[in-house]
Amino acid sequence: QVQLVESGGGLVQPGGSLRLSCVASGHTFGDYVLGWFRQAPGKEREPVARVRWIDSRIYYEPFVKGRFTISRDKAKNTVYLQMNSLNPEDTAVYYCAAGLYGGSYSSWGQGTQVTVSS
Repeated sequence: QVQLVESGGGLVQPGGSLRLSCVASGHTFGDYVLGWFRQAPGKEREPVARVRWIDSRIYYEPFVKGRFTISRDKAKNTVYLQMNSLNPEDTAVYYCAAGLYGGSYSSWGQGTQVTVSS
């Protein structure tokens, strides 16, 4: 079982930036995918971006539009989400998730709150 712990959320003004981190433990990754999701108040959880652990292949949801960057550090077992040009619509709890490539996400973090407001 993979344990995931997110950090880096907070309050930021529109146009600002945040970097989220997700530290994974409890498993030696093989062909896993690490993904970032978010859930805004009153809305369903939605995917943001994902990275394949073994080759760093990346996918972004269209709404990211070049504002976010996902990356992973194998030595630190950590996945990052650099978020730039934030706007109030990005306000949500952001979750990190892990699962086998081609399967479903089986492990989830506790989430970190991101609030974009002036």
